[in-house]
Amino acid sequence: MSLHLRDRRRREPACHDQRGITTAEYAVGTAAGAGLAGLLYKLLTGGFGDQLLKTLFDHVLGLLGIG
Repeated sequence: MSLHLRDRRRREPACHDQRGITTAEYAVGTAAGAGLAGLLYKLLTGGFGDQLLKTLFDHVLGLLGIG
């Protein structure tokens, strides 16, 4: 074993196992996506969502010259 490799091994921490980190990242991303979907569902199924969609639809029709 070369001197360089032995010196490098002494400086690095003993624990390098990060196999579970991607699973944790996917879990956090999934939870965030579900939370955002729930928030959007609540906004769009209430009165605010109805008004927002109506305004958007009227604006698009106005741009197309139909409405």
